[in-house]
Amino acid sequence: MKLVQTLIQSLAVKSRKLLRFAGVPIDLVPNEHDVLVPICHLRPYNLPDIQKHLLSLNAKDRYLRFGYAANDEHIKSYVRSLNFERDEIYGIFNRDLQILAMAHLTFNIQASGTTTQQMAAEFGVSVHSSSRGRGYGYHLFQRALMHARNANAATILIHALSENAPMLKIARKAGATLERDGAETQALLKVPRGSLRTRIAELFTDQYAQTNYSIKEDVKNFWYFLTQVQEIREGVRAGRHQSAE
Repeated sequence: MKLVQTLIQSLAVKSRKLLRFAGVPIDLVPNEHDVLVPICHLRPYNLPDIQKHLLSLNAKDRYLRFGYAANDEHIKSYVRSLNFERDEIYGIFNRDLQILAMAHLTFNIQASGTTTQQMAAEFGVSVHSSSRGRGYGYHLFQRALMHARNANAATILIHALSENAPMLKIARKAGATLERDGAETQALLKVPRGSLRTRIAELFTDQYAQTNYSIKEDVKNFWYFLTQVQEIREGVRAGRHQSAE
């Protein structure tokens, strides 16, 4: 496991240098512990992982994420409705390739004036209770903001319960305008236009996340192979022992 940690840490250090070389703003890269968080694009083949993550949320976390007491069927319906062609969905995985936190950036076209239209985005995030306090929600938001800039979105909207202090803190820190309406609060952030720098940053960020995931996947498969070999050896030993008797 030390080898795996060394590989991942080395990759993170090199990726930070590349991102800084590309001129990426420092707040898009490390957290307060100078750790580059690998955030993966989620694809249709990740649907079982997404569903497992959301179903693992406790009742309070489901309420904060969806704004109502979502049961298992509500969550399954939500997962089935995900549109990977239109929206962006991100996830943070642990070493066992289980999603610890995920974000959903929904895009839609809004009328602006009488003839022009503009793209708007809506952001939602969920973090497993075991992974709180690591800044995952903030980093997922920064990743979503990076893509929204490059996709020429004009605004990002966050609908949150007024009691959802972590989400509102993220929105406030990003400079969003907050409007409270009883139990709900709406945060609206005007998105700066993307640039060559943010596009390069997104390419490097995606590449780092994919490489990190691949390393974890290879290590998991390697340990599974060793487990299978060990089981075969134990089976052979047991067979020999029975034959000797």
